[in-house]
Amino acid sequence: MNWEDLTKAISACNKCSLADNRTNVVIGRGNVGAPVLFVGEGPGANEDAQGQPFVGQAGKLLDMALESTGFEQADYYITNVVKCRPPQNRNPLPTECEACMPYLRAQFKMIRPKIIVCLGSVASTAMIGKEAKITSVRGTWIERGGVLFTGTYHPAALLRDPTKKIIMWKDLKMIWQKLQTLK
Repeated sequence: MNWEDLTKAISACNKCSLADNRTNVVIGRGNVGAPVLFVGEGPGANEDAQGQPFVGQAGKLLDMALESTGFEQADYYITNVVKCRPPQNRNPLPTECEACMPYLRAQFKMIRPKIIVCLGSVASTAMIGKEAKITSVRGTWIERGGVLFTGTYHPAALLRDPTKKIIMWKDLKMIWQKLQTLK
């Protein structure tokens, strides 16, 4: 399967009820050969409308944080666990995450990142394991199959609690520094 075939498969998906109310499927944005893969939980209203992840307020905050810590656009690809917007921006259900997981795995296999950054608890649980809480995985490295996993707060959490901004910035700086050692 190539990227175009994967995009078509995701766009035609109706494996769960999230497909019933979507405006657009949100596959991802960035460099499909990037060394860092950022994974959020699912699209919000702006993302659903535009068909791109992290384009609302939280996305703008993430972009600013990435730029301020040294990341260039070639360094990363951003996607979500689920590719369709959950109603009222609720967290995706485990069954919805499971339905989308083959697509996320396919993205991972094609991108072949060295580092995966889970943005928030939903992504941490889906990517690292049910026991993974953002407060325990952020600031740490977990190696699986030669890939380093870590987490940080979801940018939407920073909009609700600005005191977490400095923590996320430090996490992103740690990730950027690790990336430099892997290049």
